[in-house]
Amino acid sequence: MNIIKNRYLYFLISLLIIVPGVVFMVLHWTSTREGPLTLGIDFKGGSLLEVQFAGTRPSISDVQAVYSQFSTSAQPLNDPIVLPLGTDSFSIRSKQMDDATKGKLVAELESKFGSKVTVLNFSSVSASIGAEVTAAAGGAILAAALAILLYIWYAFREVDHPIRYGTAAIIAMLHDVFVVLGVEAMLGYFLGWEADALFLTAVLTVIGFSVHDTIVVFDRIRENANIYRRVEYEKMVNHSIVQTLDRSINTQLTVMFTLFALALFGGVTIRHFVIILLVGIFSGTYSSIFNASPILVVWENKEWKNWFKRKEATTA
Repeated sequence: MNIIKNRYLYFLISLLIIVPGVVFMVLHWTSTREGPLTLGIDFKGGSLLEVQFAGTRPSISDVQAVYSQFSTSAQPLNDPIVLPLGTDSFSIRSKQMDDATKGKLVAELESKFGSKVTVLNFSSVSASIGAEVTAAAGGAILAAALAILLYIWYAFREVDHPIRYGTAAIIAMLHDVFVVLGVEAMLGYFLGWEADALFLTAVLTVIGFSVHDTIVVFDRIRENANIYRRVEYEKMVNHSIVQTLDRSINTQLTVMFTLFALALFGGVTIRHFVIILLVGIFSGTYSSIFNASPILVVWENKEWKNWFKRKEATTA
């Protein structure tokens, strides 16, 4: 099984997957000026109110109309995002409001629709705290990337060019991060899903899974580099990938089957988190096998020197 042979095809597939997500991130940024993703209250501030109706659940427009009644210049609540939860509940995201306004809202919902309203959850985050969380999230991802680079460089210090392994792992990790961000941008555009603290947790988990699987493949390359000293580097890397292929796929499938069950039966509240994990772990498995190790071969052969020469020869 010659996996390395088609490395540029795998790179092209990755590019075709990443580009649509980047397009949606740019579209969101240019249309809202709020960033590439639809951010939740954890990052941009606001209030989340989840309510359950004992009787017939009203329409989304009716709930939005009630919010508009309490909208003021200090608390602009006239354009909330209302999402259904099951058959009798709503998740309502709006600008930040205080407990007193929340109490009046719940009382008005009960009075107008004639049914008992139970508050399932209420949380509020100020805009300044949301900005701090956003900065901390970016710092966490950068710190994770730096730590991974240093760890792999140290762990592979006895192999020729150890920095290549760390760099290839970071590139594969960034591939997975961009895939996850792109999918999140598309989900936010079509379904109104917002990136919250659970989304950040999913991204960091995907980074861990991606790097873990990449290190498994790299470790086998390191072992085989000492055993097959006279074998061509490309063949040795391909042999290492084939040796670890079953383990990588079986391990990730076990996780993905569990996440798939949670996505189907785990409820609405964790579905967003689980779907992002599913996408990220699938991407991590792909990048570990079809991106990270082929990058080592491209680097070892210095193939970029021949890219334009081939085009020139073809033109001639």
